[in-house]
Amino acid sequence: ASFGYNNLVVDFRAFPIMRSFGYPVIFDVTHSLQLPGGQGTSSGGQREFAEPLARAAVAVDVDGLFMEVHPEPEKALCDGPNMIRLDEVEKMLKMIKRIHSLISGEKGGNN
Repeated sequence: ASFGYNNLVVDFRAFPIMRSFGYPVIFDVTHSLQLPGGQGTSSGGQREFAEPLARAAVAVDVDGLFMEVHPEPEKALCDGPNMIRLDEVEKMLKMIKRIHSLISGEKGGNN
């Protein structure tokens, strides 16, 4: 979906709807952060929203996450503005795992 010019919006209602067809649902975290044409001739992005959107997707029970990761997103050849920094991934994944454990009823959600 779009919200204004050059601003993508994720509709989380779509995930359970897609799951109802019996197929796994994978959420593309980083591409959902793109601002198409946001830098004039290329896409911009808002990586600061990667973790909140990933947490929300896991909370509505997606089957997996896709994330572009780079040690120095500013130097990436493409999609840098929406890439997640490599040194931030472990902390983010631990948080996501705790949420997944909570909603799936697993024990040991503190890992």
